Amino acid sequence: MRSDDMPLIRDLPLFRSMDDSSFEEMAGLAYLQRFPQGVDLITEGDPADFLHVVVDGSVELFAGWNDREASMAVVVPVNTFILAAVIRDSPYLMSGRTLEASRLLLIPAEVVRKLFRTDSGFSRAIVDELAGCYRGLVRESKNLKLRSSIERLANYLLAQQRAQGEREHVTLRYEKRVLASLLGMTPENLSRAFATLGPYGVEVDGRTVRLSKPRDLRVLAKPSPLIDGRGGDWGANRPDH
Repeated sequence: MRSDDMPLIRDLPLFRSMDDSSFEEMAGLAYLQRFPQGVDLITEGDPADFLHVVVDGSVELFAGWNDREASMAVVVPVNTFILAAVIRDSPYLMSGRTLEASRLLLIPAEVVRKLFRTDSGFSRAIVDELAGCYRGLVRESKNLKLRSSIERLANYLLAQQRAQGEREHVTLRYEKRVLASLLGMTPENLSRAFATLGPYGVEVDGRTVRLSKPRDLRVLAKPSPLIDGRGGDWGANRPDH
């Protein structure tokens, strides 16, 4: 890791409370690397060799079984993956690939586990990070189990509108294949859901969505802080195993 990258990394919440000596030890073994779009970073079932920190860009976490594949989460700056597997020295439960050109910090798993045991500030930050991941997983589970697909899409659009400054036109951050999977839908069901929301002022043009009747959409969606939280980005409430 280059010396001019140090202040950026040092200021991340996960590393802010570390002792200087611990940070210097970690920085001496970590490296900041750029990846183009579509690069496979980790593979489901492989040992967790590195802790990844998304500094710029975005990473899709996905899983497969029996010839099926599903997007599990999208990790956006500044967040880690997959911390729990690193701490437990366990295999990855998900694969990961870049959705766009991204910059990631890679920290060897062994040094993360060592500093977790020896640096109290770092260990508290890790516990806080994992607690946030757990709460995000509970929110996502409630969203999938308690809401219809139409309600999930409506709440996602309202969250994006909040995150993008309450504008009438919002931009979908992810391609519709990824969005459909994150919402627990097929691409065909997502298209039908968008059409169903037409009377509520939802108009789709590629990755741009116009929300001309946000009050009507909010009545349908019934957003809840106990499900949606405060963040506007779906990737913020990600599972991390």
